[in-house]
Amino acid sequence: MDYVSYAVETKASPDIAWQVYSDWTLWPTFSDYYGELKWISGEPWEKGSRLRIEILRPVHIHVDHVITVCVPTKRVGWIDHALGTTLEQWVYFEPLSNGGTRVHTWAEFTGIAQIIAGRPIKRVILDFMVGWYENYRDECDRLAERAPSL
Repeated sequence: MDYVSYAVETKASPDIAWQVYSDWTLWPTFSDYYGELKWISGEPWEKGSRLRIEILRPVHIHVDHVITVCVPTKRVGWIDHALGTTLEQWVYFEPLSNGGTRVHTWAEFTGIAQIIAGRPIKRVILDFMVGWYENYRDECDRLAERAPSL
């Protein structure tokens, strides 16, 4: 079993961080890896619901994303299946004392795919995480700056 982890801190509250995260229509703006995203079963973010994700690069595939746990503004977990590989991923939204949020994700994965487009699968997943979460954080920060102060 392989493991990757990444975290960002945003000025956004957990509510705003979740609002941005849960809007899957924004995901392609955070990474050019994404093509079409479509909920194919259940209500979005409910346990057992399924999101079909088209990945455009480094290889063109479709990932089945099954929600296992969702507590909005706190955490979400899912299992992905693609290329003979199973990935379990979690995302945590942790309030910071300064009013921001630490968004931490980790994933464990196992399967037959060891190399994707000539690169180790672990490196591909980590590079994707870093790019996606950095862009996600930038959007959260933009929204936080526009949010009214309490």
